[in-house]
Amino acid sequence: PPPPAAAAAAAATTTSTAAGDGAGGAADGAAGSDGADGAGEERKAAVLSALRSIIDPDLGDDIVSCGFVKDLAVDAAGGAVSFRLHLTTPACPVKDRFKADAESVVGALEWVQEVQVAMSAAPPKPLSPAMPPGLVNVSNILAVYSCKGGVGKSTVSVNLAYALAQMGARVGILDADIYGPSLPTMVSPEVTVLEMDAQTKRIKPNEYKGVKCVSFGYASQGAAAIMRGPMASGVVEQLLTTTDWGELDYLLIDMPPGTGDIQLTLCQGVPLTAAVVVTTPQKLAFVDVAKGVRMFARLRVPCAAVVENMAHFEVDGVKHFPFGKGSGERICQAYGVPNLIEVPIEPDLSAAGDCGEPAVVSAPASATARTFGELGAAVVKEVSKIRSGRTDILVGFCGTEDRLIAIDAPGMERRLLLRAVDVRRADRGAASVDEWTGERLTDPADVPEDIEPQEMAALGNYAVQILWPDGLNQVAPLDQLQDLPALTAEQGGAEFDMQRQWAQPPEIEVVDESEEVADPRMAMLDDGTEVQMPAL
Repeated sequence: PPPPAAAAAAAATTTSTAAGDGAGGAADGAAGSDGADGAGEERKAAVLSALRSIIDPDLGDDIVSCGFVKDLAVDAAGGAVSFRLHLTTPACPVKDRFKADAESVVGALEWVQEVQVAMSAAPPKPLSPAMPPGLVNVSNILAVYSCKGGVGKSTVSVNLAYALAQMGARVGILDADIYGPSLPTMVSPEVTVLEMDAQTKRIKPNEYKGVKCVSFGYASQGAAAIMRGPMASGVVEQLLTTTDWGELDYLLIDMPPGTGDIQLTLCQGVPLTAAVVVTTPQKLAFVDVAKGVRMFARLRVPCAAVVENMAHFEVDGVKHFPFGKGSGERICQAYGVPNLIEVPIEPDLSAAGDCGEPAVVSAPASATARTFGELGAAVVKEVSKIRSGRTDILVGFCGTEDRLIAIDAPGMERRLLLRAVDVRRADRGAASVDEWTGERLTDPADVPEDIEPQEMAALGNYAVQILWPDGLNQVAPLDQLQDLPALTAEQGGAEFDMQRQWAQPPEIEVVDESEEVADPRMAMLDDGTEVQMPAL
């Protein structure tokens, strides 16, 4: 079957011009036929009506309302129809299906003799107006992360990058592991050293098979990186922000293991769109990887997918699980991550990484390449949802007797009203439940009935993050929250100020009435004169 629709297409730039007003999404095209007679306008309406039967399976809306239909033109006399489907990324995994369906439904109109469908994609839009100069034309920054070394994170990073490139995206990859760079071994660009433009003072990325590659390994030329954490963080930040990446749909960062200086520098220095978490089936990997997921939760970076590497191998059609199974599934269940991709033990995958040509490139028709194609489609789908703004979760709280938490999310038939104490007692994080065995570590009865959240925020499109007075930082997946006993709107009887981020107001008003005073610090010059520091 075709990969899940990313509809790539429903990202923020397009949605804002068309969402919700039906024919408004095609207004650009409809307005381009000055002097069209009544019959022409009726036939345009018929074309739009036919196109509304094509539904984006992820966003649940038709391609007209999503704003994909542009430049609609109808030749009423000759029966010719032409229009353009404008996607927000060239990597949309269902772009061919969209085009085929559009030609089919419009061609089925009895008066249509000819259908011409053009395809286009929007240029990259920066994540933030304050992006460093080298990143201003990068649409999405993805962190590939494990928290545990040796789980195949670099293998996943490189093959995911080339899978996205094969889908039509413009892709770059940064190897952020200063102490053990892998990229120089896994790809073989013609230029194997980093060069800096003498005029712009920007690093020029190396390129291999259409993907831009930057690694400290191209600068160190095999020498060991002997440096402390702050210096290593500075090197990574320089590679990321001073490289002239150009126009990219996706920049992948192959993160080093751990939760230290480099990880925080990357997570806080640039706005990450999403993360892809890599694990293996063993408990040892699961425990550390779960810490990484919680780190991203605290930084409010949604996880798009979990990749369980070395999940199994197959002999004569029978799957064998030498390292056990269930690690990736446990992470998805505990934290509500929407996609799980299992990568089998495959000798060709390992060999491809050692010879400098990723498996997705050397064997594009292999089962391994199809697996990474599924991962690429899942990532595009989740990024499209995140950037579209149409899947936002809204939260609110009312300190009535029941102390209610309210949650609005796309796909829910009605607002979810839950008692705060029920949500807190349902926590399945590491502080409350042994994540491997499922055994309860705390007694839910110890949670007081009058507990109230301090802060709440949407986490991607799949969970709510809640900070409690006892210091617990809870990640509550929507599917788990929907299993809790809920109140009806009539039972709740409260009004909520729904927001993406909510915080308890301070108990007393905070007023800064301090007067600005001059810096009293003094310094002595060589001649013995004392001066204030600002003057010095």
